[in-house]
Formats: sequence, structure tokens, C-alpha cells
Amino acid sequence: MDFRLTEEQEELREMARSFLAEVSGSDQVRAAMTSELGHDPEVWKRVGAELGWPAVTIPDAYGGLGLGDVELAAMMEMMGQALFGSPFFASVALGANAILTAGSEDQKQALLPEIAEGVTTATLAVTEADGGWAAEDIHASYRREGDELVLAGTKRHVVDGHFADRIVVAVREEGSSDRAGVALVVIPGEAAGLERTILPTLDQTRRLAELRLDGVRVPAFTRLEEAGADVLDRVLQRGAVALAAEQIGGAQRCLEMAVEYAKERVQYGRPIGSFQAIKHKCADMMVKIESARSVVYFAACVAAEQGDELALAASMAKAAASEAYSFCAGTALQIFGGVGFTWEYDIHLYFKRARSSASLLGDAPYHRELVAREIGL
Repeated sequence: MDFRLTEEQEELREMARSFLAEVSGSDQVRAAMTSELGHDPEVWKRVGAELGWPAVTIPDAYGGLGLGDVELAAMMEMMGQALFGSPFFASVALGANAILTAGSEDQKQALLPEIAEGVTTATLAVTEADGGWAAEDIHASYRREGDELVLAGTKRHVVDGHFADRIVVAVREEGSSDRAGVALVVIPGEAAGLERTILPTLDQTRRLAELRLDGVRVPAFTRLEEAGADVLDRVLQRGAVALAAEQIGGAQRCLEMAVEYAKERVQYGRPIGSFQAIKHKCADMMVKIESARSVVYFAACVAAEQGDELALAASMAKAAASEAYSFCAGTALQIFGGVGFTWEYDIHLYFKRARSSASLLGDAPYHRELVAREIGL
């Protein structure tokens, strides 16, 4: 397994960096996070029509580019650096990922091409009031009535759930418990009986929604055929690897901003970056980032090869990236001092994203527990 990016992957990474520098600077990020959708629709159109990013992991047979998890990780890292507000993570790493993993051939042919084109957005709804991400924590239910499924329950912390065109909902068959009876059902965003509410969150750059399913009726064929607890686990594992790559990008940007500020801020007649204590903090940040980056790209390689170690690698990556991002954002904030949490500086936006992303798809203690289970502790 070769962990070095190929020439093509490096080109994809640099293309992403260049485009995001144009469309996701500080002013654009702040404008997007205060908008109704949480992103700029015109930029998203360019992402789909000009760049084809929504198609990155979708196979050629369904209108995609047919690339893999390593390419996705490289792009997510650049998006994390830029705090890019868009439906990309929800549509590609969650929604399309679920359909690719659990859908039948007919379901993939019906759902994936429009996602690949960027004209349809998607997301995944799993966690509920208790905040758990395991199959055992699912309480929303479905029952079959003739040729229809009737869904009931409430989903929380759904990324971009307030506007997604297609929502893959994790539910369980009425009367089932534990890991039995788990299913994934695709519902349209405009379904009757679906109530969507934007949740107030610490991180304004990523919108989360609550979805209430009050007798939502959908055709029975919208249930993804390969779904089950094990399939849901694989969907979340691949999503966690993508999110971990985004976290590494954010941590890297925290280090860069801290170094830039330390060179400019003068105290006692000299830049604070010349003080040994500041140098140590920056060095500690770099070590955290590089260590976590290695784990993340290992996990991306395992996901790309559909290896048996995915559960272990994904949890290692998410735990390491969550801790690295939180550490770097907090340390950078200390280097900035009191001005770091003023509106004029962007470091507080990264600090909030670090805390939000640490909980999304499971926090570090949760994933360390999964690692312990995988290695038999």
C-alpha cells in the first residue's frame, strides 16, 4: 500500500486549493454562513457544472468520475482548510455514499446520476435525540402498508437536512430492536409529513437540521435493498474518513494562521514568534497534524481498497483527526490571545468547526471504544 499521492491526485488537490482560494475566502465564508441555505448556490452550480466534484466517487456507470476515497480525502482536506460551505460533504460523503453502499443496481441508476451532475443534493439522517451513531441507537421506525412504507420518528443533527433534495433515513422495522431490522429509506425533501427545522449550532459554517417524520409515506422500492446494521456501519465508516480528512485541513489552516500571526504580533519589541514558548506550541501543532494525517490517509487507502480493516482504520482516523483539530484550534486561539475570539479574526470560526466536527459521526472517546473492540480489548 503506497501512501504517497499520485501525480493525478496532487493535481486534483491543487486544483481544489486554487478554486477554493477564489470562492471560499474569509468574506465569502462569512456571507455563506449567514445566508438562508448556508452556502452560495451559484458557487455550488460551478462546482457541479465546471468541476464535476459531486461525481468524484460515483462510478462511470452512473455518470460519475469513478475516483476513490483517497481522492475524496484530498479534496476534503482542501475544503477543511477553506471552511468551504457547500452541500459537498452531505451529498457525496454521506448521501451518495449510502446509495452506493446499500442500493441495488436499479436504485443506483435512478438516484446517482443527478447527484453526480450536482443538480440533486442528498444527505444521511442517522442520529436521534440521544446523539448516538450506532445502529442500536436508532428508534425511528417504518412499517409496510401495501406498496408503501410509513415512517415515524425524529432525526437530529442532519447535515444540510433543511434543504437536501434526497434524504437517506436510517430507520428500523416496527417491533425490532438492537441491530436487527435496520433499513435505509430514501425520501424526497418535499415529502408530505416531513417537517424540517434548522438547529441552532455553535458552528455557523455547517448547518444541521432536525427532521420529524410524521407518518411519511414513500413507495416500498425506496428502501435500499442491501441495507442493514452492517451496511450502515460501512456507510458511516467511509463518511468518518472523509470528515477526518476535512478536519486535518482545518487543523493545518489553524497552524498556518497561528504562524502568520506570531510573525506579525510584536510584544516587548519583538515578534512573539521568536519566543520559545510560542515555537513549542507551533511545533506541537505540527506533530499532531502530521501524525493524524498519516492515520487519515491510511484509512482512505483502506476504504478505497474496501479492506477488512476499514472499521478499525476509520475509527482511528476520526479519533486522531478530532483530537488534532481541537488541539490545534485551541492552541492557535491561545497564540492569538484575546483578539482570537473577536469577529475580525477567523480563528474562532475554525475553533467552532473543530468542536462541531469532533461530535459529528461520533466523538473521539466513542471511536476509541470502537478501536478497543476491534482489537479485542
